[in-house]
Amino acid sequence: MKVLVTGVNGQLGFDVIRVLNEFNIENRGIDIQELDITNEDAVESYITEYKPTHIIHCAAYTAVDRAEDDKETCYKVNVLGTRFLAQSAKKVDAEFVYISTDYVFDGNGIEPFNVDSKPNPINYYGETKHLGELEVLNNINKYYIIRISWVFGINGNNFVKTMLKLAETRNELNVVSDQIGSPTYTFDLAFYIKDILSTKKYGIYHATNEGFCSWYEFAVEIFKTANVNMKVNPILTEQYPTRARRPKNSRMEKNNIKMRTWQEALYHYIKELKND
Repeated sequence: MKVLVTGVNGQLGFDVIRVLNEFNIENRGIDIQELDITNEDAVESYITEYKPTHIIHCAAYTAVDRAEDDKETCYKVNVLGTRFLAQSAKKVDAEFVYISTDYVFDGNGIEPFNVDSKPNPINYYGETKHLGELEVLNNINKYYIIRISWVFGINGNNFVKTMLKLAETRNELNVVSDQIGSPTYTFDLAFYIKDILSTKKYGIYHATNEGFCSWYEFAVEIFKTANVNMKVNPILTEQYPTRARRPKNSRMEKNNIKMRTWQEALYHYIKELKND
């Protein structure tokens, strides 16, 4: 196995490399400094030269609100970048892992979305991630599309770090209580991805830690776990307007592989943050 990982400066890419190294799996991690994935010739040349057996594509334009005004860049990275990588992966017969998102769904209803639910994104970021899925489906047969949600990891910014940072200067916060999903630790996701590589069971997967909660409930658990005294008030999405619309229901039905609960994952993550 020879694995190429894109987006290693992000939360998930960073942890994927950590896990691959832990299991002595040959790998190379790249980010924009090493390869501009929106440059078709550069991508083909790089992949042809390295000849990976697997490509784990974690790189993405993830600034959800900014994407509404910077559509060109978002499209280039999330759609064209994915197309070029998938096409090059096929040329060297590499398996392709595409990291997608709960944002491909519209968030209607209260039932969890399954892998066959029809995507219907309500913001531009979600639209480009869905188009990225279609690029994978149209360009390569050996693929794993893995939809994830509400991620937090050691490397980069996330909701947990934001809450703990705000706690340094505030003693009361308002947090949205009507958006429901599954917080997911990127270290757990990285193990999931590593395990899936050996299955040859190509297709679409939903991968999150077990359990559902609102952002409000997540915040309450963060402060409780970190032993921080904070008053958290639940508010509605309408009281916290954002440039891009957010799905209210991000519940996703998982495939057979189960991960630990999001509460357990959060406990271990905060412990790691304190030791970092």
